[in-house]
Amino acid sequence: MALVPLMVAVGVAWAAATDNMFPTAQTTISCMTGMSANYPCQTDNRDVTFYMDSGGEYELEQVDKNTVNNVIDSEYRPTDLAFHYDSSPVFSGGAETDIIYQEGSNGIPSSADGTTWCNASGGDGVDCDQQYIRIRGNGHYTNTLTCHETGHAVGLQHGDVSSPRLSKTDSRLGCLQTPVPPGATLGANNRDNINATY
Repeated sequence: MALVPLMVAVGVAWAAATDNMFPTAQTTISCMTGMSANYPCQTDNRDVTFYMDSGGEYELEQVDKNTVNNVIDSEYRPTDLAFHYDSSPVFSGGAETDIIYQEGSNGIPSSADGTTWCNASGGDGVDCDQQYIRIRGNGHYTNTLTCHETGHAVGLQHGDVSSPRLSKTDSRLGCLQTPVPPGATLGANNRDNINATY
C-alpha cells in the first residue's frame, strides 16, 4: 500500500487593520452610475484595463501620463490586480475599458482636487464596468492623489466607512487618507484588502 501525502489547505493570514473595501459593514449605499452620485464601487474583475485621455478637453499632459504609469507600476501591479493599458478604449457595451483617466476640473467640487465615479454599474450594487478618474490640472496629478483615486476605482474607501471605522487621517489607510499626505503610498492595509477581494 503506497502512502499518499495529505495536503491541508491553510488560510492566508489577513493582516489588514480595517476592511475598507466596498462594501463594508459601514457602507449604507450601493454602486450606482453617474458623476453626481459619486458612489463607491469595485472594479468588475481582477484584469483591469485603463486608458489615459489623449485628446480633447480632458487630455492628460505627458507628465501626468507618466504619473499614472508610475503609480500603477509601483503601487497596483504588485497586488493581485492585473493592470493592462488599453490603447483602443471601449466606451460602451459589455467589455468597456475599466478605468478612464482624465485631466480637468469640470464637475469636481471646489473642495476637491479629484473625483472618481462609475459610468456603467454592473447592476449588482457592487461592481462597475467602467469608472472615470478626473483630476485637476496644474500640478494636481501627483502620485499620492493618483494612488487615492485609483484606490477608489478598485473599491477602496475612506476610514469613516471602514469596518472597524478609522479616522480619515489614520496613517494605516496609506494613500486613501483624506486629505492625502505627501509621500503616501498604497500601504499594507489597502494591498491586503485588494488581494483578499480579487
